[in-house]
Amino acid sequence: MSLKLPTFRGGIHPPDNKAMTAHKRIEAFRPAGDLVYPMSQHIGAPCAPIVKKGDKVLAGQKIADAEAFVSAPVLSSVSGTVKEIGMRMTISGSMDQCVVVENDGEYSYDATLPPHDDFKSVDPKECLRIIREAGIVGMGGAAFPTHVKLSPPPGKKIRWIIVNGAECEPFLNCDNRLMLEQPEAIVGGLEICMHLFPDAKGIIAIENNKPDAVACIQERLAERDGSMKVIPHEVKYPQGAEKMLIYTVTGQEIPPGALPADVGCLVINVRTLFHIWTAIVDGVPVVDRVISVVGDAIATPKNILAPLGTSVRELIDAAEGFTEEPAKILSGGPMMGISMRSIDVPVMKGTSGILALSARSARHLEESNCIRCGRCVTACPMGLLPSSLDRVVRLREYGEFEALGGMNCIECGSCTYVCPAQRHLTQTCRDGKAGVMAARKKAPKAEGKGEKK
Repeated sequence: MSLKLPTFRGGIHPPDNKAMTAHKRIEAFRPAGDLVYPMSQHIGAPCAPIVKKGDKVLAGQKIADAEAFVSAPVLSSVSGTVKEIGMRMTISGSMDQCVVVENDGEYSYDATLPPHDDFKSVDPKECLRIIREAGIVGMGGAAFPTHVKLSPPPGKKIRWIIVNGAECEPFLNCDNRLMLEQPEAIVGGLEICMHLFPDAKGIIAIENNKPDAVACIQERLAERDGSMKVIPHEVKYPQGAEKMLIYTVTGQEIPPGALPADVGCLVINVRTLFHIWTAIVDGVPVVDRVISVVGDAIATPKNILAPLGTSVRELIDAAEGFTEEPAKILSGGPMMGISMRSIDVPVMKGTSGILALSARSARHLEESNCIRCGRCVTACPMGLLPSSLDRVVRLREYGEFEALGGMNCIECGSCTYVCPAQRHLTQTCRDGKAGVMAARKKAPKAEGKGEKK
């Protein structure tokens, strides 16, 4: 009799649609056009350019940085000449200051990060410095600076380092393929993290629909000392969400407003571990990432290793273009992806997929009145009441939204997926959180005006 796999309350089971690229090896790609580097590719303070128009740059050279602790530098992924510094559209549709580099096609490399064959001989503070200089952020999509995550406040003892190999988002296979093709670097990256936190256990969580990845990582761990292990997880969305993984691995729930470190945990994506290893051991910073270019409107779906700054249009051309005019193109997967306004935008650190859907797959249905079925409540992994949150946001009662716990919404899309009335529940929760944050910003200004009077 098989044991029940770890999982969480709520969640949904959308078709995973992994077959399009699950067995396709990662293909390296070299762009022909200019490379565009937005200054905001992470949570935290945006970077400022440290190069100017006309400067020659090398691949791996730092071209933008910030003095703030919660930030991460931007590095060029090619060698060439700085062509322009100005405002450009990013993959989210917003405008951001960008450094534009004309690719010389030579990929001459800047070797300013020294390699360390024996990472155990490197001081932990030096490890953190290298991780920051390498521009490493959370590559699962959140893009939180990794050196900050690996620097918990004093007194916070880390007992678990949880590796997110779930990749529960439908269609995407960039993490799956990386675990199959670079298992040694991923396990090595975890060993470096455990060097920083020697009392922690290393847990690699992988959804059970990736048996080859589970076996591949387990094979590498068999050669280690037993402080790390793989835990296969039930296939359920959003299994890869940070709070869900902490609950399934440790049984702990993160209180509202608390951080994983408050319960002794760090959650790190497999691609992030890969970059930690290559930065410290090989001296290679973050200059590229794996992207699943996929969807029923893509002629030849692929997993592509693309230099950061590459145009999305070039990646789609590398996948032999569209089979038909797509009805919707997303950055990311169908559940949490962002609808793109243009494909003439650059790949960023958090870009995990480009999903092009035909009109058959991207059907847009009109909303109708809530029928009080409760499916959204059952599906919500955070135990919220999405239908009630939806109602108060539409009435712009943001105080009530906050009182109902709306700020704990992780915007996973489960409630919208199961709603028979096609209510845009995730979007209204997103709007509610924005409304609360706007009200919080206005409050100090209002208090200041009152004091002047």
